[in-house]
Amino acid sequence: MDTDKTDTTALARTLLDIPAHRTAAIEVLTAADGTAELTCPTPQPLTNVIGSLHSSGLVALADAAGLAAIIAESSGPDDMTGVVPLGTKATMEFLAPARGRLVATCRLTQEARDAVRPLLSRETDRARLSTHTEITDASGAVVCRGTFDWSVRRRA
Repeated sequence: MDTDKTDTTALARTLLDIPAHRTAAIEVLTAADGTAELTCPTPQPLTNVIGSLHSSGLVALADAAGLAAIIAESSGPDDMTGVVPLGTKATMEFLAPARGRLVATCRLTQEARDAVRPLLSRETDRARLSTHTEITDASGAVVCRGTFDWSVRRRA
């Protein structure tokens, strides 16, 4: 893979434009060099009894951030052709009410990057890795942390 990373923000926006993310109004802000930053405005239909983003919305945001970080490790659309990422396990830590504009940041660890690169370069057709996402509110306070384990494969 090229050492000069391509900004894959537009690619992440395209690949993550799915009904669940549209429902939660999740938006990819940046996706490049194995790092992604997404935002979510806490849509009222997805709030819980205290007006905070429901746990399912936080899971969706952490999931999307992990996927965007995986996409951000690619060098472009060709690397992602036929790639199917499936979450196999999620661990969430809810730290504070998640209100207002939320920002999720996921940066692939070196271990995760080393696991996914051979898949993206077509040296293998399967990879397993974990992503770690931190979600902050408008004040910068961490409201949630999430870890996703992924089984990623490339369809023939």
